[in-house]
Amino acid sequence: MNFGRIARLLGILLVVLAFCMASSIPWALAYEESRALSTFLYSSSITGFAGGLLFFWGRQQKGTLHRSEAILLVALSWFLLGIFGGLPYLFDGAVTNPADAYFETISGFTTTGSTILSDIAGQSRALHWWRSMTHWLGGMGIVVLFVAIFPQLGVGGKFLFKSEVPGPITEGLTPKIKQTAATLWWIYFGFTAVQSVVLLFCGMNLHDALCHAMATMATGGFSTQNGSVADYDSATIDYVVAIFMLLAGVNFGLYSMIRKKGRKVFADRELHVYLGLILVASVIIAVNITGTGDLSKHGNFIDSFRYSFFQVVGVITTTGFGTDNFNLYPSFSKMILVMLMFVGGMAGSTAGGMKVIRFIVIFKAIYVEIYRVFRPSVVMATRIGGAVISRDTTRSILSFFAISILVFCAASLYMAFLGLDVVTATTSVAATLFNIGPGLAKVGTIENFGFIPTSGKIVLSFCMILGRLEFMTILVLLIPEFWRR
Repeated sequence: MNFGRIARLLGILLVVLAFCMASSIPWALAYEESRALSTFLYSSSITGFAGGLLFFWGRQQKGTLHRSEAILLVALSWFLLGIFGGLPYLFDGAVTNPADAYFETISGFTTTGSTILSDIAGQSRALHWWRSMTHWLGGMGIVVLFVAIFPQLGVGGKFLFKSEVPGPITEGLTPKIKQTAATLWWIYFGFTAVQSVVLLFCGMNLHDALCHAMATMATGGFSTQNGSVADYDSATIDYVVAIFMLLAGVNFGLYSMIRKKGRKVFADRELHVYLGLILVASVIIAVNITGTGDLSKHGNFIDSFRYSFFQVVGVITTTGFGTDNFNLYPSFSKMILVMLMFVGGMAGSTAGGMKVIRFIVIFKAIYVEIYRVFRPSVVMATRIGGAVISRDTTRSILSFFAISILVFCAASLYMAFLGLDVVTATTSVAATLFNIGPGLAKVGTIENFGFIPTSGKIVLSFCMILGRLEFMTILVLLIPEFWRR
């Protein structure tokens, strides 16, 4: 393990982070926020200085990364992002507890969207920008950006990229990792720019349009308003944000394939299931909530569908934006939303959750096993859209489900031990472990995580990192052989 090489790359990463942090300074100047100006000057300087020290330590250690070094680099990157990215919250006075600053920052970078802030609208514009920037950088993965910018990583970039891109299948991505990373970032940037312009035409100011576009495409959910997107009270904005959330939950590899394969891209089985789940769940919930709760919102099916569609897309893409308090929905609708929290978006998207493709593979594998009960001699392969899913892929997916359940149960027990009620304890873990944002009960769409004890916030922060890196990248560090040459 070459720690000097890792330190050098971590140093470069922190310097990049310092420059991104400094992007809040123009907003502080534009809105004459003197405290925010000093906050980001100090924060970016400290981050840049720390990065410079790490780079100086490992400046002679060049060359490509080995697999174990790349894994450790990814893991350390996320933990350092939380530490240095939280400095603005402390210096600006938004929080006083370092654990709160770390939680908010990790929630941003992992695109979870859970918050400990009660007065979001009262924060400085510069801090709003930084919150949204953490989303945007974390959405496509700052390490993926790292691979795109620094081609000298060579072979090591392959392991970095595979540790960052969520989901079990990366079909459709170009063979050159640097080219793939750059392509994905251009698509990501393009969608963000288009949504920003559309939101401007819908009536948002430039600052809010940019912040919401970054949070949408990252499927993060940080808003500049206390009531999230609901505060704009605009059906047009609701549908614009919902559609771009839906697009962000699609495998970005499919977008890169459109030019070559055209309409064949739309034959993707995972895409069909993803869109089908959204449509069916939206219609069922709309029917279920019509005439219930706030009749100004749910008075007829058309109005109900507006709110159900937004909540369904916000939950399945794990964005977490809200236009309605689904904590007040009938139990049937709440159960559907809770199940969608676990499903998540497509593999290769910015969405969290377990990913649609994993559920497809599991159901296919279950069918094969049931079929073999009465015809044990028949040899059947698990297929999706004509492609055979290898046993290794199926085994890794089963392992992922097993680890998810174990971590979910362990973390939920700890949250219950802290005194949280069952619904709050379990949904707070689900919301963070699968990078969703809001849960139910005391961590619902109009609530926040500020009341949770410090140790609970640390556990939930760890859950966010575990979920964002899909467990293995972090858990492999616990194996003693990993540290041996």
